[in-house]
Amino acid sequence: MVQSVYVTSLEADSGKSTVAIGLMEGLAGQGRVAPFRPVVASHTEPDTVLEVLLEQTSGFSYEECIGVTYDEVHTDPETAHTRIIERYRRLAGRADSVVVLGSDYTGPADTSEFDLNVDVAANIGAAIVLVVSALGREVAETNRTIELAVADATRRHGRVAGLVVNRVAPDHLDAYTPSLDGSTPVWTLPEVTLLASPTVGEILTELGAEVVSGDPELFAREAESMLVAGMNVPHVLERLREGQLVISASDRQEMLVALVAAHAAESFPSLSGVVLYGGYETPEVVERLVGGFGQHLPVLATPRDSFATASIASRVRPALTTASRRKIEVASQTFRTHVPIDQLQALLATDHAPVVTPLMFEAELLERARTDRKRIVLPEGEDDRILKAAALLLERDVADLTILGEEASILARAAELGLDLSGAQVLSLHDPELLDRFADEYAHMRSHKGMTPEQARPLMEDCSYFGTMMVHLGLADGMVSGATHTTAHTIRPSFEIIRTQPGTSIVSSVFLMLMSDRVLVFGDCAVNPAPTAEQLADIAISSAQTAAGFGVEPRVAMLSYSTGSSGSGADVDRVREATRLVRERAPQLAVEGPIQYDAAVDPTVALAKLPDSDVAGRATVLIFPDLNTGNNTYKAVQRSAGAVAVGPVLQGLNKPVNDLSRGALVHDIVNTVAITAVQAQVLAAGA
Repeated sequence: MVQSVYVTSLEADSGKSTVAIGLMEGLAGQGRVAPFRPVVASHTEPDTVLEVLLEQTSGFSYEECIGVTYDEVHTDPETAHTRIIERYRRLAGRADSVVVLGSDYTGPADTSEFDLNVDVAANIGAAIVLVVSALGREVAETNRTIELAVADATRRHGRVAGLVVNRVAPDHLDAYTPSLDGSTPVWTLPEVTLLASPTVGEILTELGAEVVSGDPELFAREAESMLVAGMNVPHVLERLREGQLVISASDRQEMLVALVAAHAAESFPSLSGVVLYGGYETPEVVERLVGGFGQHLPVLATPRDSFATASIASRVRPALTTASRRKIEVASQTFRTHVPIDQLQALLATDHAPVVTPLMFEAELLERARTDRKRIVLPEGEDDRILKAAALLLERDVADLTILGEEASILARAAELGLDLSGAQVLSLHDPELLDRFADEYAHMRSHKGMTPEQARPLMEDCSYFGTMMVHLGLADGMVSGATHTTAHTIRPSFEIIRTQPGTSIVSSVFLMLMSDRVLVFGDCAVNPAPTAEQLADIAISSAQTAAGFGVEPRVAMLSYSTGSSGSGADVDRVREATRLVRERAPQLAVEGPIQYDAAVDPTVALAKLPDSDVAGRATVLIFPDLNTGNNTYKAVQRSAGAVAVGPVLQGLNKPVNDLSRGALVHDIVNTVAITAVQAQVLAAGA
């Protein structure tokens, strides 16, 4: 499984790029390591830090290593998250490790940006390395900031694997000890002036200055400090430092001469450049004198005054680019020196309880459908939601689609909506060849009821019968309907034509309940009002098979108002008998019943009520005793707990047919088609 680490911070200028560079180098020994930027500023202007990270690996293109733009996140957050996950999963499929570099806080300070990064990390299953800047903060304040950030990340299901306190004063490298759980290491990196220093060229651009003299190659040198030369020459010379940018008045020619002479002298520091403010021309004789030193020191000129020049120059944020060779090497060396990469590798490789967010599940669902595309028929081609969902499904290569309706009408409406349905098959409900074939087959199947082809033909023009017959005859692998029709209208043809699987006496349903950190399977919440013990056992076994088909390990809880042997009565006895039948028919299943909902899902309650149960407190498949209980519970959990309810997913049929709510959103339709495609894959594999 790919190792993924998400480098994020709480604010701008934390130095997280240094950490990303170090991680890329450190994880390279584990195999192919890819960088990923979930959010970039633009699709047209390259992200320079990503270009730096790409230089440390090979075989990955820039385009496959980016997610979405800030504008896309702000315009449609849900779609942006989905695209980030899809693009990440595509990249991760080709790598052994992925270093994800979070957003850059280029806009106004906003805590929601940290939440965005944590959510993305949780949704892609990446361990977080949190970078916190100590610059300008007291030690206690930094420790408290860390504690609050880790708590917030944990609440949002992010796993913080390690913390890097960056830009630390050299005498405070061992001072950071936030009150964490003891298993999260804290590493400190010293403040390295070079890494936070803009280049002379960047200052030139920001000031809009003119070049008086100097070698353009030296504009890439960092201005590691700045000095405003407001004193006399001897006092300024005393204050010169290596890599310093000196800001001097343009009418003080003696200062310019002194600075160039000092730069040339072996006994003085080497400067990064000089900025002359005020707008006065340098006399020609002074230019000749300065040129006589034979130096290439950049000298810039701006008409601004001293305050404006110093203010602008001090606010320039350095960019990390592929030309920043010194910075890249220093960043890498700093990380190597202070972060034991073997310790970090061990943390990333440690198994943790899996978190499955709704977006993770949906991304996995679409990916599974995509790997073995099935053809799904959509009978309700007159509905705009169906057409919009079809366009999305085709764009994402999730399934092959057949849409029922008149081709000219459907394509004209798609064009009005700005949709591309060129990849879909469109079939008319009045196609004479298909109608004759379907009528003959239906009459044959229902001959015991006296059905004739003549009687069957008009029935086959009904969209539900037409679509179901396509599935039955192998012209489609599954059907999704119900956006404009009742549940009965959608599934009645399935009972007559597709029928139940061998050994299954009842068609039932489940909802896949996408909780904030896991997936639960609720059954039956849509079809059977009052199942018998035998039917409950069938529902439980079918629901467990459905759960397994979607990657949920089935641990079945047969729900009742009583747990274990604590209660009695007809309803409890029915659940107790159903549990016995499940154990008899499917001895490999982990099942518990009768059991109350709280004991089924809450480990603390389970410990008190059923301490020896393998299911209690860990149930993933919850079987309700009747439709009244199940339907109300799934809606209560959906509305009150914020769960995403996907379904109903019909089970027990020989081929998959699924019903939509008449209030279904486009997103719901996309998910239901993907579910139907995966069901078709599972049924085909077991055939």
